[in-house]
Amino acid sequence: MKLGALRQTLAIFLVSFIFLSSIPSSFALSSPDPVRGKNAMVASQHELASRIGVDILKKGGNAVDAAIAVGIALAVVYPEAGNIGGGGFMLVRFKDGRTTAIDYREMAPKAAHRDVFVDEKGELTRGEGGSTVGYRASGVPGTLAGFEMAFKKYGSGKVKWSDLIDPSVRLAENGYVLTHRLAQLLYGYREWLAKYPDSNRIFLRDGKYYQEGENFKQPELAETLKRISKDGAKDFYTGKTAQMVAADMAANKGLITLEDLKNYVAKERVPLKGTYRGHEIVTMPPPSSGGIVMLQVLNMLEGYDVRSMGSGSSAKLHVLAEAMRRSFADRAEYMADPDFAEVPVAKLIDKKYAEERRSTIDLNKASASKDVKFGSFSTSSEGTETTHYTVVDAEGNLVSNTYTINDLYGSRVTIKGTGVLMNDEMDDFAARPGRPNLFGLVQGERNKVEGGKRPLSSMTPTIVMTKDGKPWFALGARGGPRIISAVMQSVINVIDHDMNIQQAIDSPRIHMQWLPDELAYEMYGISPDTMKILTSYGHNFAQRPGNIASATGIMIDKDGIRLGAIDSRSDGVAVGY
Repeated sequence: MKLGALRQTLAIFLVSFIFLSSIPSSFALSSPDPVRGKNAMVASQHELASRIGVDILKKGGNAVDAAIAVGIALAVVYPEAGNIGGGGFMLVRFKDGRTTAIDYREMAPKAAHRDVFVDEKGELTRGEGGSTVGYRASGVPGTLAGFEMAFKKYGSGKVKWSDLIDPSVRLAENGYVLTHRLAQLLYGYREWLAKYPDSNRIFLRDGKYYQEGENFKQPELAETLKRISKDGAKDFYTGKTAQMVAADMAANKGLITLEDLKNYVAKERVPLKGTYRGHEIVTMPPPSSGGIVMLQVLNMLEGYDVRSMGSGSSAKLHVLAEAMRRSFADRAEYMADPDFAEVPVAKLIDKKYAEERRSTIDLNKASASKDVKFGSFSTSSEGTETTHYTVVDAEGNLVSNTYTINDLYGSRVTIKGTGVLMNDEMDDFAARPGRPNLFGLVQGERNKVEGGKRPLSSMTPTIVMTKDGKPWFALGARGGPRIISAVMQSVINVIDHDMNIQQAIDSPRIHMQWLPDELAYEMYGISPDTMKILTSYGHNFAQRPGNIASATGIMIDKDGIRLGAIDSRSDGVAVGY
């Protein structure tokens, strides 16, 4: 079976098994109440990770400290997406109102170039040697560099680096009980993981597959984390772990070298800020596209009375889909690593530009994506298995963190002797600028492969304020480009439809991504009558319903109570105290 067919089969498997096989009644009918905490809250995709975060807060650590501890723990207990072999973005709002964004997105190795994943006939390389699987698919990981930067600059000073790492050392060393979902997911990925010796041994037990309820230990990862606990991130970038990564890459025709690891740099960036109906929204700037696309859509929607339309009406879904279609067209053309290409951020999120784009929307007719172009003005496919978590501490510091290894289990490669599962983030570049990738998506020249460059991302960690400037809620999501749709619609649900954070992220969603020209929707999400109306407008619905990402968030109510929420489409636990 070819890689494309395998990935299509996988997508169907994920939709049917993880997300749709046991959709809770709360998704279709009503949501449970959010988890309540008087002092602080951690919401993540695994209970053990959330509890580790809360323990750090109780010891005097702040939200940044706890977020780092949660991220390291997820690398152990949530290996399909939690990582130290990937990268991401940390958005922080401090109690005094300051904000910052830590960009620890992966970087392309120096040897990477525009045509690195194209053969002599101009066709995309598939399978081993391509951008989606194997040693050449990995960008230089940034997670540990980003975490260490955040810790040194913004940690509380009341806990040590080792305090944040050692709980995860114990989890990896002593093991933890596998859930049904994780045991089944490991089995579902046996065909890919079995191709790489350490992945096969660690995650598949050389064919003696793990079962629900068994204790899952990762001794090599425990030893790696011990070195990181003692020596800091430098172990991963210049120390023993770095040497092991570089040696395994060299032995398997990978692109990452010891020099690439040594030269990795996490960056602090200025968050994007916009407003929606009087509420300030703080979100991630490029190289993430999520913040720009979300603010563009919200700016367009401000011209409509969305509240009166109703949350699931054909009128609301139509203008939402049309706004998304236009924003994703701009995304494909203009967005990339700002260190390599000029990204017209100010223009793209300007409300006057939104008026221009909104003026092209017909309230009774869907646009054809082929006729919707990116905005005309001058300037001087991503994987789905990201994970998001949110932390708010007792003082009101707030962290919204999204990180990823791209596809489930990343490149499927576990570096020999380390227990570190590597990303396949090279697939987030435009392997053939201006031409379709393996999934039919088109990106422009700005996101071409270049050594040292960060690939375009959809991660959208976001913080929303009350109208008087106090932190109200923070969230993010997992799910490739659908992340943007999940976060954006959750914001709309809270502000326009008066939902609490749990209701907002559980509510049905749609996704429109310019190309391909199809409207994605969710089971139970659109009534037959609404679907009929939207079809009459000319919207092309996807052949079958599917999950539109999954979100995680925390809201602070008027009494200061922290309300934690995990999307009913996914797993995870919010823990407060």
